[in-house]
Amino acid sequence: MSERLINIIIDSFWKILLPGLKMTVPLTVISFAIAMVIAVLCALAQFADIKPLKPVIRFYIWVIRGTPLLVQLYVLFYGLPNIGITLDPFPSAVIVFAINEGAYASETIRAALESVPSGQIEAGYCVGMSYFQIMRRIVLPQAFRTAFPTLGNELISMVKDTSLAANITVMEMFMATQRIVARTYEPLALYIEVGVIYLIFSTVLTRLQRYGEKRLAFYGRR
Repeated sequence: MSERLINIIIDSFWKILLPGLKMTVPLTVISFAIAMVIAVLCALAQFADIKPLKPVIRFYIWVIRGTPLLVQLYVLFYGLPNIGITLDPFPSAVIVFAINEGAYASETIRAALESVPSGQIEAGYCVGMSYFQIMRRIVLPQAFRTAFPTLGNELISMVKDTSLAANITVMEMFMATQRIVARTYEPLALYIEVGVIYLIFSTVLTRLQRYGEKRLAFYGRR
């Protein structure tokens, strides 16, 4: 490894990491938070078997899970201007990531809700609890513990998926790396470097996920 390459790697580290902290992290957090709202609402509507909404939700999940995330980004950012709707890159990425993740997470949460034994729901009615009390005190806490590991994996996956936002000109880590590569002509080292940074982010989230699982298991035994 030449001295020039070492200097490029050292110099580029913060130039890649800062867009990650300023753009990749906020993009992930905002998108995932909105996705969780979408997912919970869709899962609850399906669990409650609300007739008018259930077919619409199933269609939404079918379309989103059956089409590539990159295509969805292109349709929103490059396609909608043809019908007079223009959005900035960052809001476009947030909308697409939230809608995409909401479809996947809704199925995770729905499955977790359905894993709660029906006898517990019947027992709640027997002691005079309302439907909303049963959901809040019995069903949702158990479902959340069941869904937490999978949702944690989906959050880690979203961190890596944010690299696709470079295709709609969002200045996140991968796009910052591409610009450095264009100046230095050192793609191998720089793409490995950004991969390592993504790995660091994912490792931190993995540790937080394991800590959360332990805490949930502790409260579940109480």
